[in-house]
Amino acid sequence: MSPTKVSTGNKGSKTVRLKQDVIIPASTWRYAAIAIIFGSIFIALMSRAVYLQVIDTDYLQSQGDARYLRVQKEMPTRGMIIDRNDQPLAISTPVDSIWIHPSTILEQKNEYSYKKLSDLLGLSRDQILAKAQLKKTSQFAYLKRHIPPQAARAILALDVPGVNSVREYKRYYPAGPVMGHVLGFTNIDNVGQEGLELAFDERLKGQPGRTQVLQDKNGHVVEYVEQLSRVRHGENIKLSIDARIQYLAYRYLQAALKSHRATSASLVALDVKTGEILAMVSAPDFNPNDRSDLKSSHFRNRSMTDSYEPGSTMKPFTVAMALDEGVVHADTKIDTNPGHYYIGRNRINDTKNHGDITVSQVIEKSSNIGSAKIAMMMEPKELYSTYKKLGFGATNKLKLQGEQRGILAKRAKWKPIEHATLSYGYGLSVNTLQLARSYQALANGGVLLPVSLHPTLSSIKGKRVFSESTVKQVGLMLESAVGDEGTAPKARVQQYRVAGKTGTAHKVVNGRYQDDSYTSLFAGFAPVSDPEIVIVVSVNDPKGVDYYGGLVAAPVFSSVMEGALRFRNVPPDAVKAKPDLPAQLMIMRSEAASSQSVLAESTDKGEG
Repeated sequence: MSPTKVSTGNKGSKTVRLKQDVIIPASTWRYAAIAIIFGSIFIALMSRAVYLQVIDTDYLQSQGDARYLRVQKEMPTRGMIIDRNDQPLAISTPVDSIWIHPSTILEQKNEYSYKKLSDLLGLSRDQILAKAQLKKTSQFAYLKRHIPPQAARAILALDVPGVNSVREYKRYYPAGPVMGHVLGFTNIDNVGQEGLELAFDERLKGQPGRTQVLQDKNGHVVEYVEQLSRVRHGENIKLSIDARIQYLAYRYLQAALKSHRATSASLVALDVKTGEILAMVSAPDFNPNDRSDLKSSHFRNRSMTDSYEPGSTMKPFTVAMALDEGVVHADTKIDTNPGHYYIGRNRINDTKNHGDITVSQVIEKSSNIGSAKIAMMMEPKELYSTYKKLGFGATNKLKLQGEQRGILAKRAKWKPIEHATLSYGYGLSVNTLQLARSYQALANGGVLLPVSLHPTLSSIKGKRVFSESTVKQVGLMLESAVGDEGTAPKARVQQYRVAGKTGTAHKVVNGRYQDDSYTSLFAGFAPVSDPEIVIVVSVNDPKGVDYYGGLVAAPVFSSVMEGALRFRNVPPDAVKAKPDLPAQLMIMRSEAASSQSVLAESTDKGEG
């Protein structure tokens, strides 16, 4: 209805609204109903939320405590370390670790459960509660780690709320202290701390798997939700070391350390033809299976970390260089009278007056005077250069920690006495591995190879230091040094021809050489006819009347070399009568001269 207008005369008209029924559309009622419904729901939800969160909080708390979404790790097995013959040297054994849900343990009222748990774990109730209290805001805390699986099963059988186990792995070393210095050890989390365990930790440890799970409040898995990543177990590492030779070296080196009351000792054995390390032993030892009393001084790999002046073991290199340069021959006479020799104010001594001796006898009798006079026939830089080529003053680039470079000083101008003493091993320092590698060049036809802790799968390219004819002559001289007239008859091995050189070097303390403190050395190889193995033995500060290398280190060399040759099935080469060494040297000198003449002639003709 529209409003009606009523006339009011001259005063104009006025609109009057009349009372009548108002009709509301149906859609308006629907909107109102929906609003009322949603409003009621909102009020109900708010009321419920207030009730649960303010008035009755126990329900939500219990439901939240009942379920946890967690990422569970599957620990990888650490890779094995094995020797060249696949004998295990380091393995991982399965163990279990007991862990707790701290808040559940703190709420525990069952005294009987605590008593049984304490008995099995060897922990008091107070110790258990202290561990839980320390981690009370966490969902996880270790109670005891690395226990036998059967012990863990007995603990879980108690069904104590909040107590669980997790599978882990513990490192075990079957050879114990025999391989301790090389292998090193891991910590309780199976992470490498020393030796090869540290050097190859990334390859050995692998990667844990990750799985998303639902756990209840006691840490039990309710449901496996999703695998996030698969476990990748560690890689096995194969070494060039022969565990049999390593054991022999350990046994005889420990015996020498004890019998001579020495401070320390080391031994390295190398494969002549490949440069592979067959044994590397240090003393005193330590057992990587027993970590209760670890001392850094005990787990140091002394064959690499300890350097010393090599003494007379350097004389063969001086002679080899002189033979290569043609300044002397094997039978060249050297005057060592009267047993001492002055360079300026400095005096060089021999153990006795050897008189006029040949170059070969300089090695056999270990004459300091003879070595010094031979060296001074050449320039100091030539001797330095030869030592540098042999690897002195540089590391061997193995991944083991702590290898010392040693000292090989480079001087713009060498003093005459420095030139002389360098020729017989004073004025430089080396470690046992460096010295063994240098002797490998003498045994390998004059070619120096890199050393390796892993089996070599292909031919190794070496660096020529001396000519083949020169090292053959030096090899015969070194064979005479272990003869009846030499300094090391105790280095001989039955049925094998052995070549080697002793060294007895005064130790330096506070910048001064000590009259009663020595490093006793022997370096050599066998069999002479076709060398297979190089061994160097170093004994630090032996006590008593026997301190010479020929009496302290040579017997260790002999025992280890004999076993190593037989282990490797090396045919004996001394079954027949020994060759006439002076005669062979004369023949070799003639052959070398002939070869040089032919080479010179071909060079003149442009055939080089």
